[in-house]
Amino acid sequence: MSERDPAVTWDWMSGAVWLLFLAFPIVAIWATDRALAWQVGMTVLVALFAAGYVATVKPVTELVSVGRHDRAHRVGWWGLLGLTVLALLLGWQLGPNAMTTFPFLLSLPVFFLPWRQVWVVSAVMLALIVPLTLLAWGIWPSAMLWGIAVMVLGIVVLSRYADERRDHHRATKSRLAVVEERERVARDVHDVLGHSLTVVTVKTELAQRLVDVDPERAKAELAEVQQLSRQALAEIRATVGGLRVARLADEVGSAQGALAGVGIMADLPEDLSVVDPRHRITLAWVLCEAVTNVVRHSRATRCAVELGPGSIVVTDDGRGVRGRGEGNGIRGLRERVEQAGGRLHLGTGPDGTGTRLEVQL
Repeated sequence: MSERDPAVTWDWMSGAVWLLFLAFPIVAIWATDRALAWQVGMTVLVALFAAGYVATVKPVTELVSVGRHDRAHRVGWWGLLGLTVLALLLGWQLGPNAMTTFPFLLSLPVFFLPWRQVWVVSAVMLALIVPLTLLAWGIWPSAMLWGIAVMVLGIVVLSRYADERRDHHRATKSRLAVVEERERVARDVHDVLGHSLTVVTVKTELAQRLVDVDPERAKAELAEVQQLSRQALAEIRATVGGLRVARLADEVGSAQGALAGVGIMADLPEDLSVVDPRHRITLAWVLCEAVTNVVRHSRATRCAVELGPGSIVVTDDGRGVRGRGEGNGIRGLRERVEQAGGRLHLGTGPDGTGTRLEVQL
């Protein structure tokens, strides 16, 4: 069972706060010298009007908040009809002292009708009440009534507009959160699968070459393939669940094995303590994707990795990146780095050959 939005309770309570205006007809009733029975009867009518207003505003606000607009319309129209009858009775008996009921009638449609119908109903109600009040009470009490009614209507309209903007903002924020989570999962799955499948492919090809020459070595390579496959499956499950965290030491060890598997001489850092602990997870992801690209695409013979407190540089002596666009892996890696407040640069090596990937956090 979902929790009720606290803002919904505030919405109907902010509409009910105007009931304080009904204190004026109550004071007027008990200030007259009419019979006690009449005073009690009129007080009961005012109380019924207040209760009817709350009994209408509260459910229609809750129904609208959960998207049940048809039922909200029915409840709202019946409530408006009953309150109109009570307001006419009070106006008949109290005269100008009953004018504080009209702002409630004028503002009630704002809680449950579409905007276009709100303006139509409000215009009709004003067109009816203006001549009636002029005939019954004269210009001064009528003008006061119209001013109060329009003021209350304006405040309720602004309140509803603010609520709708708030709901729109929440819905947009929720959609963005879903999109970001999808991108995170896609990026992590790509990085995990890309690295794992690259290593599996390398070791499978090696085992295929060794199966006739060195069967025992081929069996060992296949056993590692099996282990890597199980590990990749576990990492994918953890990634989808948001639990997978790249560890720098693990990625360095994995990079050593992946590069050695394709005959690339690896120059990897041994002291990982130089890296700021705040940046180790991000740099581990960078190392994983960079080494995967070296193994897959570089045709290099040497790969070097340099680490700093908040930086990593991966270079190789392969065919470079000229004339080749960024793939999904680099785009995802760039997004990950930028989300961490850093920048990624991809280009050729210092001597104009090979590839150099640098990340600064």
